[in-house]
Amino acid sequence: MIDIAREILSVILVWVSVPLLVYFLVGNAVQLLLVILAVTEHSVRTAGQLHMEQQALLSSRAAPGITVVAAMYNEAAGIVVAAQAMLTLNYPDHEVVLVDDGSKDDTFEVLRTAYDLVQIPHYLPRDIATRQTPHETWIAKDRTVSLTVLRKANSGRADSLNCGVNAARKELVVFVDADSILDPDALLAVAKPFADDPSRVVATGGVIRVVNGARVVNGRVLDGGKTRGWLAQIQSVEYLRAFHLGRLGWSRLNSLLLISGAFGMFRRDTLVEVGGLDPDSIGEDFELVLRIHRTMRDQGQPYRVSFVSEPICWTECPSTWKVLGRQRSRWHRGLWETLVSQRGMLLNPRYGRLGLLALPHYWIFELFAPVVEGVGLILVAIGLAMGVVNAPYLVAFTASAYLFAMLVTLSAAFAETIITSRQHHRRRLAPTLLASFLEQAGYRQITIWFRLKGWWSSLSKQKATWGEMTRTGFTASASSLEGTGTTPLEPQ
Repeated sequence: MIDIAREILSVILVWVSVPLLVYFLVGNAVQLLLVILAVTEHSVRTAGQLHMEQQALLSSRAAPGITVVAAMYNEAAGIVVAAQAMLTLNYPDHEVVLVDDGSKDDTFEVLRTAYDLVQIPHYLPRDIATRQTPHETWIAKDRTVSLTVLRKANSGRADSLNCGVNAARKELVVFVDADSILDPDALLAVAKPFADDPSRVVATGGVIRVVNGARVVNGRVLDGGKTRGWLAQIQSVEYLRAFHLGRLGWSRLNSLLLISGAFGMFRRDTLVEVGGLDPDSIGEDFELVLRIHRTMRDQGQPYRVSFVSEPICWTECPSTWKVLGRQRSRWHRGLWETLVSQRGMLLNPRYGRLGLLALPHYWIFELFAPVVEGVGLILVAIGLAMGVVNAPYLVAFTASAYLFAMLVTLSAAFAETIITSRQHHRRRLAPTLLASFLEQAGYRQITIWFRLKGWWSSLSKQKATWGEMTRTGFTASASSLEGTGTTPLEPQ
């Protein structure tokens, strides 16, 4: 029986060994190419030119107005700090709309006390259909503070943000997380593409960075480069490669498919045209950007979705494996459901590089990655135990799958020192090296299971759940947050 099993395994490995190596080599090569494209995209303008252009926008009367919208759910620990950061951003014309999604803690009360909020009668437009309508509208008694707080019954993050869009009075809308903090010049940088090309740019995204354990003074992150805890450190290098340089590279190809819900800017009229965020989607941010692409392409309208490398949104990442597991399961479920819902774009020449390049990459190297890698690891492990896998193949497998990936991460870290010119990044190359090794040796293998669970929960039609989050704010050591911006949907 053992001999028969060995023969069967040998045949399987003969068939899959080369394709498996090719899969990892191509996937990592694409990631490395995106890093190179990211540097190329940034080199189009120097940091000095960007700064001068931002300062010109700051003093310009023609700067487009911006509404910063955030959904709140049980954010009492950090909402005052976050609101202060939003209100004091460097921008000539912006307002802040916070939507309380039926919080059970003192989120609203701490805001009411901090900003001396007063209730006003307010008619809210229904430009975007919503499941819940805000029943109260509050504004700061000090009219120089452009803060509006809406209160509504719980209906989830997407529905809450849609309410915020309805309340927005400016032409551009920024979605941010209530537990995140923006750099002072973030709005200037992310609004610049709209000012440069107002007729074509419909959406822009900015950099998401991990800030676990950081100190915040007057709404500003002082030591964001000092991420605390190795789980957070590993996610930091992961965010750098995938959420920063990866998206900047896709932007260079004019094929950016995903803008993080933690920090994305959209034209308000475009949001209204496509119907806002889909409250039924668990990957609502990804689904929104894909729907915008599809709508613009179907209508034959010239447009652009861009990623800007300089503005930074600081957010806390999961600090426990339990919360990380829920986050990654939810992300992969959202990826699967969104790709399936927009499958008509896949390999469709009508959608250009999106259909022929970006979407195939997401299907092959994002969606199916945990299946391919998981099966590959199991086969190699069994093959080693049974003496079927030889040493040269094991070396080739490890090099193509993990050492190459580690090289890509280190290349991304080096590229960021070029793009940002921030000294603390250079000083932290040693921790980055260790974190990139730990990502490949343990972290990555564990997250395979998390992602497969998310896929299975969708295929088996399990009810989508987010789980309760415990937030302690930025001034404490890392708190347990689930990812980039989800307001839990309570059982109805």
